[in-house]
Amino acid sequence: MTKELKFDIPDIEMDPTLTTQDYVYARLRNAIMLGAIEPGTSLTMRGLAQQLKLSPTPIREALRRLSTENAVEVMGNRRMTIPQMTRSRFDELVALRITVEVHAAERSLPYISDIIIQKLTEIDRIMDQKVAEGDLDQLTLLNHEFHRTLYTVNPYQAAMPIVESIWLQLGPFQRQVIKRVKEYYLVDRHKEILEALKSRDATALSIAIESDIRDALIRSGRDLLLKQSQI
Repeated sequence: MTKELKFDIPDIEMDPTLTTQDYVYARLRNAIMLGAIEPGTSLTMRGLAQQLKLSPTPIREALRRLSTENAVEVMGNRRMTIPQMTRSRFDELVALRITVEVHAAERSLPYISDIIIQKLTEIDRIMDQKVAEGDLDQLTLLNHEFHRTLYTVNPYQAAMPIVESIWLQLGPFQRQVIKRVKEYYLVDRHKEILEALKSRDATALSIAIESDIRDALIRSGRDLLLKQSQI
């Protein structure tokens, strides 16, 4: 059963080269990836048009594009909803994320410089602050920036569209999971990633990337799904 909830759609920087349709798509996509809209939330053209102060046309096109990315589910009554997470879908997305991101990190390793390591170290430092402050929006954005910075060092990379598609599908559920980040994420795997990069150790890097994803998602995600199934 879907639910209509009030939610904030975070602002994004307006690129003057974007059409209104592209801007609406980018803004809604960012909101879903951040987890600003909960799983099971019903989306209506009228509601989004009122919230964004736009006509329904660009919103309709943005939702159509998001539905092709499995970020929005089209219901039989013409309404749309943020998909609920299931155990099978969760396990599939996490396994796919591990495979693709380990590959992306390994392929980037030959292009890593001390300047990039310094940049990643600074991102991680700010992330530690956001964990302490409980700022989940910024924590999520910075985590994406950390991984995106690492993977796009490879000038020939082709993985980021796949990675971001997975982030998009996991975003609403992952937001619920990271509310308990201090309980489950007991080892800072980003520090291990940084150490592996400094030593140019591909094996250690792969293990750290996989551990980062597993620690941040799997145990807490499965526990949350179990509790939701008992409600």
